Amino acid sequence: MRQICLDTETTGRDPDKGDRIVDIGCVEIVGRTLSDDPAHHYHVYINPERDVPEDAFAVHGLSTEFLSDKPLFSEIAEEFLNFVKGAELLIHNAPFDVGFLNMELGRLKLGRIEDYCPQITDTYELARQMFPGLRNSLDALCSRFDIDKSARVLHGALLDARLLAEVYLDMTRKQGSLLGDVYDAAEALEKLPAPERFIAASIPAGELAAHEQFLAMMAKKSKKGVLWTQAAEKSCGGDAPREPGA
Repeated sequence: MRQICLDTETTGRDPDKGDRIVDIGCVEIVGRTLSDDPAHHYHVYINPERDVPEDAFAVHGLSTEFLSDKPLFSEIAEEFLNFVKGAELLIHNAPFDVGFLNMELGRLKLGRIEDYCPQITDTYELARQMFPGLRNSLDALCSRFDIDKSARVLHGALLDARLLAEVYLDMTRKQGSLLGDVYDAAEALEKLPAPERFIAASIPAGELAAHEQFLAMMAKKSKKGVLWTQAAEKSCGGDAPREPGA
């Protein structure tokens, strides 16, 4: 299934109170890499048919004047749906963007985005599972994975979609390696050194005696015995020496 990172910018936070989409950016992940081919990108500014509030302008820098000659959502809906149709959408804080997309599609009686995209993955929730208790904003994740975000002076749908794609690839790199995308386990095993090249570890007699004295001291102070010694006894079938008093 195709994977597309998607982001939107809007006039506000609530589609039910008249806020609209002003910017859509999509970046397709192809073979677990980002392509510079324009065929794998989708970006459009949209005339929201209303003024852009100052607080929204402060976030994305898209003014009412700038957007006044841009196409309406109704004019780009078909090409947008054709681009994302059948893909898994990767969205950071998906409920926000999905809510706005469904509002815009609903106004045109075109159903819901879920009707066109069989799977929507919320990368914010994915990050929360991987990094519980930490900040998992897109900025924070870029910093965590050492991804260059210097161009992100303001929010922009295409830029944020590309940064999200880089974050997602880093978050799932371990999973990809387990599936064989990064290395082949059988090939790695063949490259292990021959057994005779391994160096056997040895413990000097003085250090071993000091360790046994330390275990004996712990055994005297503990009513339940020493866990290290108990574990050694189990692994040796009960033949390991017991500490005094155990």
